[in-house]
Amino acid sequence: QVQLVESGGGFVQAGGSLRLSCAVSGRTFSAYNAGWFRGKEREFVAAISWNGGNTHYADSVLGRFTISRDNAKNTMTLQMNSLKPDDAAVYYCAVSRHYADSYLSSDYDYWGQGTQVTVSS
Repeated sequence: QVQLVESGGGFVQAGGSLRLSCAVSGRTFSAYNAGWFRGKEREFVAAISWNGGNTHYADSVLGRFTISRDNAKNTMTLQMNSLKPDDAAVYYCAVSRHYADSYLSSDYDYWGQGTQVTVSS
């Protein structure tokens, strides 16, 4: 079993920044590819391969968001800049044992509970 806990959500004005973190425990984080999703429909945001060598972003966040990971600390982050009201959602981190850089939520095996991001216009 793998447990994931997100943090860093909050309220920000449009144009502002937030940094989300995902703490992973239970298994070796480096054994998993990872990603961020948002909303009830689990819209793809960003993904990163197990060693951080490959990243993939949704077109809507490309150039504004940056995904990274620290396997030694079992953490993953999502730096979000130039936030827009459309970015407001619950953000979820997830890990995938078999799929790298996947934008499909069904490819991910374990999920966190989510952290709320609110962006005012």
